Amino acid sequence: MAENAVEKHENPNGSTATGHDGSVRHHDLSGPPEGFLIHPSQIRPYEHRKLANPAPLGLSAFALTTFVLSAINMHARDVVAPNVVIPLAFGYGGFVQLLAGMWEMAVGNTFGATALSSYGGFWIAYGLLFHPNFNVFNSQRVAGEELVLAYTAAERYSAVGFFLTGWFIFTTLLLLCTLRSTVMFFLLFFTLDLAFLFLACENYAGSLGNDAARVALQKTGGAFGILAAFLAWYNALAGIQDNSNSFFQVPVFPLPWSDKAIADRAAKASHSV
Repeated sequence: MAENAVEKHENPNGSTATGHDGSVRHHDLSGPPEGFLIHPSQIRPYEHRKLANPAPLGLSAFALTTFVLSAINMHARDVVAPNVVIPLAFGYGGFVQLLAGMWEMAVGNTFGATALSSYGGFWIAYGLLFHPNFNVFNSQRVAGEELVLAYTAAERYSAVGFFLTGWFIFTTLLLLCTLRSTVMFFLLFFTLDLAFLFLACENYAGSLGNDAARVALQKTGGAFGILAAFLAWYNALAGIQDNSNSFFQVPVFPLPWSDKAIADRAAKASHSV
């Protein structure tokens, strides 16, 4: 065969490219690229692989970070500065939860991908917002011929209130998508929604100079955050437990109108006949 001969390959998964000698060469896109070739016996189809459930990892990352911040919001042991939350917000609640959200996308769970990725983004944004080196609230702007702080105290409270209000709205949308799931999953988003609401109102009260109302709303938001954290851990445990690692399974209580509850009732009725 001549050197410039054209070789044709019938392969729907491939593509063609022109070589240095002018020939058309086929590249199989279904396998690993050159330089990463492995023995065919080591290649398994994707549908035959056993994929882990990434949701418990994301829920655990969310739960721990939320627990620490909520304890501070409740002024537990007189701790009021949120500095210790910043490493968690970047590392566990942010980065790890974002990874879990991406893995939820890989397994085809749209809700899980949206929720975990978004709350991972929330924690990263929270860390950036309060990290002193990013200087978000202490930045300066020009006012006439002087440099002044970009935010007054009231404006800072209002800005954080807007930030939390947006997350309250987003969580409300997710809450509507849990109405056909389980009681424990619904309660997780319900308590989280209330936590965002009270913390947003806390900042609006602070912008008005009502310090007593601000502290009361902050502690209330912290209490709902604690509940959300434990509910997230509970749902994570329900996703981790199986016959290989636990002697029992925590109940999640499917809502009466959910597909699972309807199927269980139908199965019970068929067995009783």
